[in-house]
Amino acid sequence: MDQPQPSELEPRDPGFQSAVQRLHELTVLMRWLLALGSWLTIGLLSLWDLREPIALLRQYFTWAALRYGLAYHWPASVGLGLCVGVTLSTLIWQSRNILFGLPLIERQRLEKQVLKIHQQGQSHPLWKWVYPR
Repeated sequence: MDQPQPSELEPRDPGFQSAVQRLHELTVLMRWLLALGSWLTIGLLSLWDLREPIALLRQYFTWAALRYGLAYHWPASVGLGLCVGVTLSTLIWQSRNILFGLPLIERQRLEKQVLKIHQQGQSHPLWKWVYPR
């Protein structure tokens, strides 16, 4: 079955809305993969750099030891902060979308992107994800 022409695509069309939904799901997946990738690279390297302060904290946990461990290993602290920030931002973003629905601006952005994907056709890298068949 042929795909509808761009002039035939209407925002109220169920096929168009399902393509927008698939693009949103792909966006959610990519955000979580970014968070996982940051933990598997930057997070693990940061924890490796903090192995001595962690060993000390396991023996004698104090807030001062935690503070100085992070202060004297600031690249690792920044790396862990980045990983926590990416994870929290993804969690808050997805929770907002689940609880309150997609904001109008974001829905319009997704609709424009679906139209661009449709206009470019099968040569677009996201075609297989948005229009699976």
